Amino acid sequence: MALFVFNSASKMVSSPFVILHFILICVTLHCNNLAEAKMNPRANIVLILTDDLDVSIGGMVSILSRKIGFVVSVFVASPLCCPSRASILTGKYPHNHHVVNNTLEGNCSSTAWQKTQEPETFPAFLQKQGTYQTFFAGKYLNEYGNKKAGGVEHVPPGWDHWFALERNSKYYNYTLSVNGRAQRHGQNYSEDYLTDVLDKHWLIRQAKTPMTNSSVEFLDNAYRKRWRTLLSVDDLVEKVVRKLEVRGELSNTYVIFTSDNGYHTGQFSLPVDKRQLYEFDIRVPLLVRGPNIKPNQTSPLLIANVDLGPTILDIAGYNVNETQMDGMSFLPIMTSKGNSSTWRSDILVEYEGEGSNTSDPACPLLGPGVSECFPDCVCEDSYNNTYACVRTVAQAANLQYCEFDDNEVFVEVYNLTADPFQLSNIAKSIDQEVLEKMNHRLMMLQSCSGQSCRTPGVYDSQFRFDPRLMFSSLVPHRTKRRQTLK
Repeated sequence: MALFVFNSASKMVSSPFVILHFILICVTLHCNNLAEAKMNPRANIVLILTDDLDVSIGGMVSILSRKIGFVVSVFVASPLCCPSRASILTGKYPHNHHVVNNTLEGNCSSTAWQKTQEPETFPAFLQKQGTYQTFFAGKYLNEYGNKKAGGVEHVPPGWDHWFALERNSKYYNYTLSVNGRAQRHGQNYSEDYLTDVLDKHWLIRQAKTPMTNSSVEFLDNAYRKRWRTLLSVDDLVEKVVRKLEVRGELSNTYVIFTSDNGYHTGQFSLPVDKRQLYEFDIRVPLLVRGPNIKPNQTSPLLIANVDLGPTILDIAGYNVNETQMDGMSFLPIMTSKGNSSTWRSDILVEYEGEGSNTSDPACPLLGPGVSECFPDCVCEDSYNNTYACVRTVAQAANLQYCEFDDNEVFVEVYNLTADPFQLSNIAKSIDQEVLEKMNHRLMMLQSCSGQSCRTPGVYDSQFRFDPRLMFSSLVPHRTKRRQTLK
């Protein structure tokens, strides 16, 4: 989990160890004294980012029992940690920030990422603006701290206070980068527990149905453990809110709670992971409270995690149009000042699959090209699990259209109104004109950047369809992935 805090009074970061149990981004205005802080109207911002928290686990019940302002579920730009977190930080789709998976080779916290994208993140913009102090604690990117990319000595631009986890999620026996210096932790709970400090694509078809009793038992245990970890998350949220109340800052602070991507535990007979195009992996909770946000609000509008960066910059008074971010600020929606008719009706979801060059000795029949395989030879990923989707939410349609970059150019289409669990792929039965328009829209979004990512979608009246572009290759500029299983 990660916590990002942005605060309008410098006293907010006097004791950062209070919030080391989650990932926190904090921004605080640079003020010499309390009187100066009161004269400056900028709000504090706290972003709490959990890891792999889907909307279906039900673990939001205790948090939702509090008086929250704006509550919706949002879509992620990619259902995998590093690409999704990069989208949150940059406000860009993966094809623009070029982080494709959780490896250094996939641009996850690589030197190329550090040189080209980190200077374009929203904390870097806020620090450049000169009015905010910034604080980070928790998991950053999966390969952060890799010695091939600067190690834990590297502190990304934009952060005044930096307490980042080395590499991927661990609850014990981990190392933190404390402002660029390694701090090692052991396994003492009170001191070291990190959170407290159908016609489907072939990859889905290969899952065994019904699942074995041992698999069901494994999943039940995993589900219970996920609930247990949420207890610490709940404690964390309570501590942050109470600390803000004690300091008299709560009424002038935006608190944002969300996740990097969803998760599945047995859906479609898949074991435990993310990476798939379905709602349980791409849809996550979003809860926001803050100035001018009325309690118990929700919205049917389509919000994505690429919108978090633009929204935080908007709250801070930074002109989002001066950036190359693909997302939109949803601050006007939360404060009831926006025009819903001008809001987007679709977003892009994209993922580049990963696989091994060699066969798994335990599963020789699968051959090379797969990864994340479980003992019963059910695999969660493969090279040709590379796809791009247009997710549409409009008055006229609740639709998902996806194309795979494989030998079949496999297409999946779901009507989420009639089929909320995505059981029936209607690619063969849906109107041909709709398929052509969605294919065209997908290609537009895969090559979009900045403002062009916010053009009218298929179900907007302003949408213009060019039939010359129908059913071309999935990504014109992408090289063909190595051949693997069909």
